[in-house]
Amino acid sequence: MNIEFSQSRPEGLRLIAQTADKGKLPDGLEQAMTEGAQAARFKGRTGQLFDGFVERGGAVIRLAVVGAGDPGDAKRSANLERAGAALAAKFQSAGAETIGVDGGNLKVQELAHLLLGLRLRNWRYDVYRTKLKDEQKITLKKVVVFNAPDGGEAAWKAVEPVAEGVEFTRELVTEPANVIYPESFVERCQQRFEGTGAELIVLDETQMHDLGMGALLGVGQGSMRESRILAIRWNGGEQGGAPVAFVGKGVTFDTGGISIKPGPGMEDMKWDMGGGGAVAGGMLALVKRQAKANVIGVVGLVENMPDGAAQRPGDIVTSMSGQTIEILNTDAEGRLVLCDALHWVQQEFKPARVVDFATLTGAIIVSLGHEHAGVFSNNDDLWADLEQAGKTSGDSVWRMPMGPAYDKMLESPIADMKNIGGKAAGSITAAQFLQRFIMDETPWAHVDIAGTVWTDKPGATWDKGASGFGVRLMNQLVADTIEG
Repeated sequence: MNIEFSQSRPEGLRLIAQTADKGKLPDGLEQAMTEGAQAARFKGRTGQLFDGFVERGGAVIRLAVVGAGDPGDAKRSANLERAGAALAAKFQSAGAETIGVDGGNLKVQELAHLLLGLRLRNWRYDVYRTKLKDEQKITLKKVVVFNAPDGGEAAWKAVEPVAEGVEFTRELVTEPANVIYPESFVERCQQRFEGTGAELIVLDETQMHDLGMGALLGVGQGSMRESRILAIRWNGGEQGGAPVAFVGKGVTFDTGGISIKPGPGMEDMKWDMGGGGAVAGGMLALVKRQAKANVIGVVGLVENMPDGAAQRPGDIVTSMSGQTIEILNTDAEGRLVLCDALHWVQQEFKPARVVDFATLTGAIIVSLGHEHAGVFSNNDDLWADLEQAGKTSGDSVWRMPMGPAYDKMLESPIADMKNIGGKAAGSITAAQFLQRFIMDETPWAHVDIAGTVWTDKPGATWDKGASGFGVRLMNQLVADTIEG
């Protein structure tokens, strides 16, 4: 979706939108709209929408008024995003290619959030849909903003890269596994980051074998698709300064391996690379907006398949750290991918902080549903920063417990650890496993996004499907803690 700015309302616009605060209609509305809104009990509540037809300048236009809620609400930014999303949901397939947004009664940042919500909610991936009826096709392609406050266009340009990052993550997560696999994931990132100034580093299986990444390689050894490590490096901060590292699980399809999953619902496992997709999108947002920070994004990319070469329950693998792991369940594969990726990024780049993102456990959905991602951390300050970034960005997170008592559940009689801890506390033991690969008490957080990366119902700024969760959290964390 293209968003343009105009000094005045362009001629020929046939669809125009305005915002209304709770309990107050915009000034200058035609009588038909005013009485119609009152008859429809329009109160300006967040996301509430009323539209009708009026005559302006000798032409009939469709005018929409969308509620922005209470202007004093602490969630004002989120409310405006919901208002923008309501416009997209209403008019995405309504026939008009352009919607005019009258920004006359909005502040600079309010306008940026309204446009962000509108653009994000209008995103839909119809690449493979060849038989849509005309009334089902997306027609809304452009937004023209007029009467914008001074600085409104600059504010939008500052936010636009975040929209690009979220959309890129949604694209990667939505694509089927016969299109996105380790090599093609890398290729798509190379295309999107070309000319941005970011450095992309790719490790193939030979290089990973030489580094001793037996845990990651073991997951992918049953697939015809070769595994990869992808690193996206952005040095926008102080020269030589330690970076923040974001690490993503990139299991492009997860059958469970020899411990094969049940058939019903297995198609959802195309999005088991949601953590890797989030890291790629988060890095795109940071790079595109030229973040004044040193950041490294690393994705461990594998496909978990059950052929004759696949690893078996009972196998023992040696991780890059030298620690040995007894494989009791090949469906607990994400932690095996992450442990080598985590060790490599710490050894190679010496980050000041490490945050990993992964669709790691179904148990986190049992705990938190689809409303929050679970965060496990060894550092209170890092958790506090993530919590605040989550509140600001809308990517909601909730802290989960950790502790040495859970380590006993990972004890193995023949190796340094098992890759599962049993039925109880599945998300916690997965985090305890990952913590064993964090060096020198480096501040680290694990974000389990299994419940938030994909949704079966529309949300605040997304339709059913990939949400793009994690991109805005990463961007906000960097903005808050490094750029200030």
